Amino acid sequence: MSKGSPSFPPKRQMAEETIPMKAIVVTDQAAGTAGMTLVERPEPQAAINDVVVQVHASGFVPTEMAWPSTWTDRLDRDRTPSIPGHELAGVVTALGYGTTGLSVGQRVFGLTDWTRDGTLAEYVAVEARNLAPLPGDVDFTVGASLPISGLTAWQGLFEHGRLQAGQSVLVHGAAGAVGSMTTQLAREAGAYIIGTGRAADRQTVFDFGGQEFVDLENDALEDVGEVDLVFDVIGGDIGRRSAGLVRAGGTLVSIVGPPEARPADGLAIDFVVESDRAQLSEIAQRVRDGRLRTNIGQVATLDDAIAALNPTERRKGKTIIRVRP
Repeated sequence: MSKGSPSFPPKRQMAEETIPMKAIVVTDQAAGTAGMTLVERPEPQAAINDVVVQVHASGFVPTEMAWPSTWTDRLDRDRTPSIPGHELAGVVTALGYGTTGLSVGQRVFGLTDWTRDGTLAEYVAVEARNLAPLPGDVDFTVGASLPISGLTAWQGLFEHGRLQAGQSVLVHGAAGAVGSMTTQLAREAGAYIIGTGRAADRQTVFDFGGQEFVDLENDALEDVGEVDLVFDVIGGDIGRRSAGLVRAGGTLVSIVGPPEARPADGLAIDFVVESDRAQLSEIAQRVRDGRLRTNIGQVATLDDAIAALNPTERRKGKTIIRVRP
């Protein structure tokens, strides 16, 4: 489809259910992000308890292509062609029957359901409870970068890790989208932060509030000593070795599946992030206050999204697709 396609913007006098929108779809699991295509799809309708949101900006997590929910629904039925992307910031345009708590015209942001069409589209239908109001002084691009990274960091630290002031936290991938949020929230909570990454990440980790840095390619991870909490976004060998660093009563929290090794005298927890309106509001407030900085890398339009989501070099920060200019 050329950028100058005459069908956009759509003519609004068409029958409501056939109004087309631009969306990115995937159909081939083996092809991953390389199999993305930009197509026209019908605008979604709002079911009970849903809202329809005009997407202004969308976030995307590269691992989505490996998630079963991208390809099948809750009953394991094929749901392709599916629209990926689960983070959004935008404006409510329609309310489903029985929907409360949000209004048409309201700025919102949040995390959409894993097994429904997502946010790499001009419109998305989403359960109202998965969204929070987006303050007027928080840009849509920033808003779309917050849900997965912010909620993952919040839930991993405070719900699952039970972080207390004065504790030490080993944050793997501390320069990444989740790691930088984790570092900032833990530092604000009064923890001592040891961040890990590649040598090139050192200054970024310090900029986000890390107090020590471990170069995973050249330093000995075991030199860290004992910590109260490990926040693991890497898994594999690093995850296994990290279990031995958790002191008695401490916790290893993983977002990359069940830990392969468990602390000798502590907890090992893996979790999948969930949307939470109150937590989203806490995160947005910290962004407004300047206490929390998001880690945005590339920003691309929906027309240029496929190239942006298939980078030829290592990503730095989170890729955001700006659906509306």
